[in-house]
Amino acid sequence: MAGKPRYGPGQNRPNGDGSRMGQGMIGRWTCAALVAMISVACNAATAAPSHGIAMYGEPALPPDFVALPYANPDAPKGGRIVLGEAGTFDSLNPFILKGTAATGVSVHTMETLMARSIDEPFTLYGLLAESVDTPPDRSWVEFTLRPEARFSDGSPVTVEDVMWSFETLGTKGHPRYQTAWGKVAGMEQTGERSLRITFNAPDRELPLLMGLRPILKKAQWEGKAFDESSLDVPIGSGPYVIEKVDPGKSITYRRNPDYWGKDLPINRGVNNFDEIRYDYFGDPGVIFQAFTAGDIMSFRETNAGKWLSSYNFPAIASGEAIKEEIPHQRPSGITGLVMNMRNPIFADWRVREAMTLAFNFEFVNKTLNGGTEPRITSYFSNSFLGMDHGPATGKVADLLQPYAAELPPGTIEGYDLPVSSPDKATDRGNVRKALKLLEEAGWSVKDGVMQNAEGKPFAFDILLATGAADSEAVVSIYVEALKQMGMQPTVSSVDPSQYKERTNAYQFDMAWYTRALSLSPGNEQMLYWGAKGVTEPGSRNWMGMNSPAAEAIIAKMVASTTVEDFTAATQALDRILTAGRYVIPVWYSKVSRLAYSRHLHHPEKLPVYGDWPGFMPDVWWYED
Repeated sequence: MAGKPRYGPGQNRPNGDGSRMGQGMIGRWTCAALVAMISVACNAATAAPSHGIAMYGEPALPPDFVALPYANPDAPKGGRIVLGEAGTFDSLNPFILKGTAATGVSVHTMETLMARSIDEPFTLYGLLAESVDTPPDRSWVEFTLRPEARFSDGSPVTVEDVMWSFETLGTKGHPRYQTAWGKVAGMEQTGERSLRITFNAPDRELPLLMGLRPILKKAQWEGKAFDESSLDVPIGSGPYVIEKVDPGKSITYRRNPDYWGKDLPINRGVNNFDEIRYDYFGDPGVIFQAFTAGDIMSFRETNAGKWLSSYNFPAIASGEAIKEEIPHQRPSGITGLVMNMRNPIFADWRVREAMTLAFNFEFVNKTLNGGTEPRITSYFSNSFLGMDHGPATGKVADLLQPYAAELPPGTIEGYDLPVSSPDKATDRGNVRKALKLLEEAGWSVKDGVMQNAEGKPFAFDILLATGAADSEAVVSIYVEALKQMGMQPTVSSVDPSQYKERTNAYQFDMAWYTRALSLSPGNEQMLYWGAKGVTEPGSRNWMGMNSPAAEAIIAKMVASTTVEDFTAATQALDRILTAGRYVIPVWYSKVSRLAYSRHLHHPEKLPVYGDWPGFMPDVWWYED
């Protein structure tokens, strides 16, 4: 296609630095290449442009859908919403590792080629792109841009902007963009408004991930260092523009009256507020106080006990504020105390099991939640993706068996968290088991101090963010139990910004860890659990796990062509993570607890994901 930009691995690009775009070369004239060409041709014949794409099966909504099922297309426009955030910010660039970006920059001002429906496990519908085209094997994907798509300055969104955004994010952006980019073999413009991306690995998720990459205006970044944090206001194509920035304190977004996509079906009943403002506070406790005073308009309560006991302030009593529980059907994810294996003290699974045995969840839950909250029993519990308890069977066992020799005990045989007495802070039976495991790992109590053969005490630090009342209360109980075993734990509380910096750099021994997981886990799992994260900063692999088995299972997961194979792979991964004993899990909730101003409203129909990105403030509206 003469005259059209065509990028391939190892090629120099116009105005580029010649960095690699992917791995491996294409276009080698061999018999294998000829077979591949025939295969592509056959796939091309069966592919057809579509309004949407699902991870498995077909999109739930037809091409002529009116609005998302959890949006109110008749919602009034106007008013404002003020929300609270903990910590501070020093950047308006949320696409890189450096700096702390203000909340909402990407969500409100930027757009992607396609938009997600949070009423389906993983389905996208056209946003900047009017159509998506991919063959059955998903070896490539082609997007066609809407001709009316515009940035907020009125300039058109072009194929060049899209291709530049993909490459820049993949090579200079946050590590979360790099895994998928490493599977890109080439990228080319195929028409005035269309581009095709070819992949070098079997991965059904890749077309969807490409559809979710934010699209930036190339011209704005010419002559600027993309990978440096900045307070320069970015130009996006989204429904809002940044109106006011008070660095570190607040950011205000104003709905763009000239927004190009306001009449798209995907946007009907969405982006209803004229103004969205995020105010920053020292910690969550101060945010709650701001809500009770009416300074912000919504607050998420994560503690069931406080939900019952602390919401009797005047605004609730008068009806000026409303309490509501929003149900969901998503996995539990993992929340609890993560042990950093980069510190040799936690490298032995027996030590990590002992630390778990010493944690009396039942007592903690009774003390802090009245015993009402269920415990997280695996990373994907509360969903069909969660592992079955007991021995692995069927496809799950088949996936794990080749790695049996390297897997922690319980992965294949079955692993369950210890159960303790809720009536005592210390469960003596579990403590005895913990001490035995510690002794096997080289630790014993001498003169009341847990120490190794060299006399080094079992001392470590627990990192927390200031004002996080739940984690502080949990850790307070846990620390006392550990001291009774001769350990020497300390607790360091730092402000949320420092907490982010230190956890990004893995500068902690133990820390409070939360990782939300979706109904369609995919390539992001490599960022969470992949070996690169052992040394590469900014991953979600806080525990420092290096598991070839986990990486192999993730590869099977993303290459799965059936729901059955995908489910088996996810359940196998769940077993590896849970039996790894990396996190001492606490509780999860089957509902989100929201308190909000009576002026805020949401549709009656709730999405499958419940209170999830894409719900508030996206489909809410203001009404007197």
